Amino acid sequence: MGLTAREIRAALDHPVIDADGHGIEYLPWFRDLLRDEGGANAVDAWDVVENGARLSRTLDVPTKRALGVFRVSWWGLPADNTLDRAAAMLPALLYERLDELGIDVAVCYPTYGLTVMGLDDPDLRVAAARAFNTYYAQAYAGLRDRLEPVAIVPTYAPDEAITVLEHAVDTLGLRAIMCTGLVGRPLPGDNLPRGARWIDALGLDSLHDYDPLWRRFVELGVTPTFHSTGMGWGSRTSPSSYVANHVGSFAAAGEALCRSLLLGGVMQRFPELRFAFLEGGVTWAATLCSDLVGHFEKRHGEALRRYDPSRLDRAELVRLIEQFGSEPVRERVGDLDAALHMLSEPDEDSDRLDEFAASGLHSPSAIRETFARQCFFGCEADDPTWALAFASEYHGTRLGAMFASDLGHWDVPDSTHVLPEAWELVERELVTPEQFRVFTHDHALELWGPGLFAGTVVAGS
Repeated sequence: MGLTAREIRAALDHPVIDADGHGIEYLPWFRDLLRDEGGANAVDAWDVVENGARLSRTLDVPTKRALGVFRVSWWGLPADNTLDRAAAMLPALLYERLDELGIDVAVCYPTYGLTVMGLDDPDLRVAAARAFNTYYAQAYAGLRDRLEPVAIVPTYAPDEAITVLEHAVDTLGLRAIMCTGLVGRPLPGDNLPRGARWIDALGLDSLHDYDPLWRRFVELGVTPTFHSTGMGWGSRTSPSSYVANHVGSFAAAGEALCRSLLLGGVMQRFPELRFAFLEGGVTWAATLCSDLVGHFEKRHGEALRRYDPSRLDRAELVRLIEQFGSEPVRERVGDLDAALHMLSEPDEDSDRLDEFAASGLHSPSAIRETFARQCFFGCEADDPTWALAFASEYHGTRLGAMFASDLGHWDVPDSTHVLPEAWELVERELVTPEQFRVFTHDHALELWGPGLFAGTVVAGS
């Protein structure tokens, strides 16, 4: 039998920060707070959300598709392991168990509160976000030297998001923030089914200008993190299989959001901001970074000129056709225009040729440096591919992989096994002890800065 979490922690010369654990909210308490925020109507509207999965089981498949209903998580919380379930529900119990788990400080994200990120009703969305945030501030009071709760900030509109953000930070004193990363917006048109939506990723081609929101993050000194899912769009819309919808969903969402923020220029306009993309691991980031570099080298402004139709030597092409073309091609050489126009039209808008212009990225090194400086990635302990973050020869840059337990959810059958699962990569010599320190400590400090951890047991570490 390998080392226990307590033994691993005792052997380390650095604290362990869990960058993404989860609490399970006690809904009767939340409902009272929601009533305080939005009245009885808000509670009635929440009842529909709370019982949504049950209601969806009464629908046939065509109706589900029209409504955009897919199979969501079911039996998603610890049950056989009652102690883990109770620890996720009771912050004081989790606090007492942290040494057993080998964790010094845990950043605790919502569970039921995650649903707020996808609510269409703006009144319910704001009331529920404020009520959940009030719940977190009260439930974790007196425990924040080792447990840091995360506030919910829906981002359907910048003004709405700023109002909720300011309430969470200025009024409630919360310092860790989770934003809606992907907003499903109705397609334009009349009488379209609810499932007809496009995905707004807050950067490139967004419905709104989100710069005022990013600026407010800078002013408040807090960090936007994203716990977005790819379920419900693209190929993850199965009405029958949660597994089919869930596999790869966080990676898909993180990739879509990160790509949009980069190409939309958000990271270049706000270089002091850090962004975290959680639960999806880091392999998608390695692929995105290398893909963007490859596309930049061939598709940015000057490089594009090599594909300019006006630069084609038609006389030389005709000569080659006459020399090497088959008889049917030579017979039709007079129709050369009809052979060349597709994918090579000369009337492309000259102002839209350089698709990297809005990004503010002017070189491959700038792309790599932006990933290294501003992007961080939550990697669950049972995901061995986080080692790729430290293999920069594959993708060209350092990637900010962070240890994330996902405590409280179905993928953690036993919370005492989380740190040992991550430590296995050291035992197998896939990462070094120093890289393990970066993974379980340094990157979390870089992401949130010392302000989040002031007053905690890792302050000054």
